[in-house]
Amino acid sequence: MSTETPDTDAESAPEGVEEAPSRAALAARVEELESQLAAVDTDDGEKKMSIVATKGTLDMAYPPLILASTAAAFGYDVTVFHTFWGLDILHEERSKDLKLSSVGNPNMPVPNVLGALPGMDRVTTSMMEKRIDDNDTATIEELIETSLDMGVEFQACQMTIDLMDYDENDFYDGVTTGVGAATAVQDMADADIQLLV
Repeated sequence: MSTETPDTDAESAPEGVEEAPSRAALAARVEELESQLAAVDTDDGEKKMSIVATKGTLDMAYPPLILASTAAAFGYDVTVFHTFWGLDILHEERSKDLKLSSVGNPNMPVPNVLGALPGMDRVTTSMMEKRIDDNDTATIEELIETSLDMGVEFQACQMTIDLMDYDENDFYDGVTTGVGAATAVQDMADADIQLLV
């Protein structure tokens, strides 16, 4: 009578049931998956911010410039797409003569009735310029130059350039011209933060 002991390594699971992988096999598989994940992970840690600037008044020129320069200081890759009146911010001459209107601005210390009078835009603009000067706040030109030095990309909408009949040479040096809406949309899709100002 034969008394062979069964070979436990050779034992197979009942038919239709898979054998559970060993601890070593599981550890090897986890290690393999971790290396595949590391190879696919393309996040280099850099965050991206995309801003669309649509307004060209003195008070609305500051928000996109302040946000852009601040984000760049925090290490963000920043793009600001300027379209319609927002394009005046990038125009060397026009950016030095941006106006502030009190009409429709309830926080201005001038009633709408007075704000509608001829010449009031100049008065409210002068009030704001004095406040900017008194507080030693950076000018539009200084904010643009600082932002460009920090790597912020200012984009000028090509459709608006054509529509407003602007000369591309009139923009600050370093401004990217000829940018279309499709490029701006793709930039926004790739960004961690998107802002419309």
